[in-house]
Amino acid sequence: MSNDLIVRYLGLVEYLPTLEAMRTFTATRGASDADEIWLLHHPSVFTQGQAGKAEHLLAPGDIPVIQVERGGQVTYHGPGQLVAYIMLDLRRRDLGVRELVTAMEQSLVDVLATYGVKAAPKADAPGVYVNGEKIASLGLRVRRGCSFHGLALNVDMDMSPFWRINPCGYAGLKMVQLSDLLDTKPNLDEVAHRLEMALREQLGYSA
Repeated sequence: MSNDLIVRYLGLVEYLPTLEAMRTFTATRGASDADEIWLLHHPSVFTQGQAGKAEHLLAPGDIPVIQVERGGQVTYHGPGQLVAYIMLDLRRRDLGVRELVTAMEQSLVDVLATYGVKAAPKADAPGVYVNGEKIASLGLRVRRGCSFHGLALNVDMDMSPFWRINPCGYAGLKMVQLSDLLDTKPNLDEVAHRLEMALREQLGYSA
């Protein structure tokens, strides 16, 4: 099993070109190509997953809405939210989708624990929660045995756009971010580094 993993720190990047690059990578990758994780954040955008219903978009206003092929409902991405796009050859790693989701959730739990924040997933609602409030969302797609899309962790961002939607299709779901739980503001790059290390450990890649 290959331990090759390329992790790219992309900074603040537009959503649509990144989406197209992720799709192209997944569609054209070969059996020997290394897996990749992209760590980044986006300008303000709502994304509507395959199961998305229009009624969960309450008042998108001037924020664009983009239909995507990942699982799940509507969510919001914006500056200061850490996004990890996880592009793995699942067949090569003998990894099931449920196992990947569990590894992603545990990675987030582990990262938050390094900041003294106790978090946990929910069996009936993918993502990671702190005291019943959602701090991280997950949404995946598998094509040709390879995963793409990934997770989003609220770090230090403007949370008000979440009020314009039913996050992940749940009316009244409260969202929280890491900066609200700490005495000092977290550094997005540092959180990204900790997430890289946690994902490597949970997914079995060498550091």
